[in-house]
Parts: sequence; structure tokens; C-alpha cells
Amino acid sequence: MERIAGIALVTIMVPLAVTGYLLICVVGLFGPVKRVRQGVRALDHFVNATIFNGYAWESVSSHAWRARDKKWAQVVIRFLDMFQKNHCQRANKREQRIVDLVLEKNLHAQTVGKKKNSPRQDTAA
Repeated sequence: MERIAGIALVTIMVPLAVTGYLLICVVGLFGPVKRVRQGVRALDHFVNATIFNGYAWESVSSHAWRARDKKWAQVVIRFLDMFQKNHCQRANKREQRIVDLVLEKNLHAQTVGKKKNSPRQDTAA
């Protein structure tokens, strides 16, 4: 069930994502940057989750700082330091609380296709 739902969702989302990417490019070049900032952030999280096998709720920058002993992370950190000194460290300082909260509350657990143990499971705090 989870695979079928995932394929259906991707089939719908990919054309919308391509449209969103094109909108980011056009509006980013000719319109107010504020409009595209959230789209760029979402794309950053998507790249982190898919390319770098990171958390979907964390940026590449924050993930790179957590994994700074790995070669790919060192490349990202050095590259981003050219634009803003300590960018990855700052990003991690902002985002680490979110990572910790999501993991602590088990918000990253599977939801689609998961069998419920009891009808009261959804209402438990």
C-alpha cells in the first residue's frame, strides 16, 4: 500500500515540482525574492533527503555540519563558507532543535500503509 501511494503521489508531484522549479527561476530572476525563498528552502530539504540521504526536515547545510567528518560534507562546508562564513554551523544551530524534536516525538515514522494497533492510537498524546 505504501509503495502504491508513493508512486501515485510522485506521479502527481513531479510535474508540480518541475513547474515550481521553473517558477522559482523566473520569479527569482525577475520578481520579489521573498516569494521564492520558501520554495528554495523546500528544494534544499528535498535534495538533502534524496541525494544526501538526510532528514526531509533538515537543510543540506545543517546536515553537512552534523556529518562534517565525511568528505561530501567538507566540500559543502568549504563551498558555502565562500559565501557566508560558518554558514553550515549556523544552519545546524537553527535546525538541530527541530531534528531532535522530530526524532524524540517519532514524527518521522511511517504513516501511510501502517496498520493501527488500536483505535485510540491517533488520539494518544
